[in-house]
Amino acid sequence: MSSTIIQYTLALSFTVMVACALTALVSGLVLVFFRLRTTNLTLRHPYLDRYPWERYPFPIKAAMLMDYFFRLSLPKSRWWVVGNANRLLAHVNPAEVPSRIKWPLYGLWGGCFLGIAAMILLWIMILITMA
Repeated sequence: MSSTIIQYTLALSFTVMVACALTALVSGLVLVFFRLRTTNLTLRHPYLDRYPWERYPFPIKAAMLMDYFFRLSLPKSRWWVVGNANRLLAHVNPAEVPSRIKWPLYGLWGGCFLGIAAMILLWIMILITMA
């Protein structure tokens, strides 16, 4: 019985991980190639007041996009990284941001975080089957 559950869980976690990777890839490509300028103009991260987007290295750009994601998805949180994003982007009202700005951010970071959880579950199931 438990081996059947493990086999189903292995297949499901692998499928979810691949689906999350594809979702993050497509959302990231749409964001970078089509929506990045409008996203930055709409949400206006405070770091962009100091330097333009092109002058920042990739990790800082990714952190700005993650701040946008946290502000849009968890606007009332004051805890840890999410709270810092909400303090930096306090001028953004998530209800007023259009869906064409939201969905690439949700797909990119939601796919990453859910994919990480699926990958951890996959590793646990692989270790269980090896024992």
